[in-house]
Amino acid sequence: MVFNFILGVAVFIAALLVYSIRILREYERAVVFQLGRFWSVKGPGLIFLIPVIQQMVRVDLRTIVFDVPPQDVITRDNVSVKVNAVVYFRVIDPQKAIIQVERFLDATSQLSQTTLRAVLGKHELDQLLAEREQLNVDIQSTLDKQTDAWGIKVSNVEIKHVDLNETMVRAIARQAEAERERRAKVIHAEGELQASEKLLAAAQMLAKKPEAMQLRYLQTLTQIAGDKTSTIVFPVPLDLISPMLEALAKRGT
Repeated sequence: MVFNFILGVAVFIAALLVYSIRILREYERAVVFQLGRFWSVKGPGLIFLIPVIQQMVRVDLRTIVFDVPPQDVITRDNVSVKVNAVVYFRVIDPQKAIIQVERFLDATSQLSQTTLRAVLGKHELDQLLAEREQLNVDIQSTLDKQTDAWGIKVSNVEIKHVDLNETMVRAIARQAEAERERRAKVIHAEGELQASEKLLAAAQMLAKKPEAMQLRYLQTLTQIAGDKTSTIVFPVPLDLISPMLEALAKRGT
């Protein structure tokens, strides 16, 4: 009978030891409560709990990634779009994450959805499509400020997709085409302006140098003479043949 008693006590003590021993991985922490009150944050490694008196809540410190479901967003220029994103965050203060908020994962998810709609609603559609990096930073900083009281650090936010209806897609395509036509016309006008400036400068230079005008005339004749498909008649300027006429006149006298 004594043996059975000793065996029972040994089994009871072994059960208490098993219940009181916890092993936490490197990325885990234990928020320990003693008689319902916060006691300490323990881990990683081997920790001991007083059975019945102490309880613990295990917290994962690794970065958590979750998708924000598509949200209906109305931009500042009254365009309705569907936007979804991905949020990266981690727990940096296990005590706050357990005590200050119930189910911090759900709370962060809901807050991400409302923040996404609020931040994007302050911008126009063009900004939403062209300035995603800046919008990502704005959403991340807004989320991080609000989750700081929960011991959560939002490290990154990425907008994944912006879905537009077909009518808006066609309107954007027409706008892009009109913009390309405008740029083409502007480039053509700038080219005409530069060409006219160069022609004016060339004309002014040739006007100052009559000899240059004659050389240019002869060069043009040489270029046209290479084309044998047609016959071209050019008037010969008097200033080219006048020296020859004067020389003949002198010989005749």
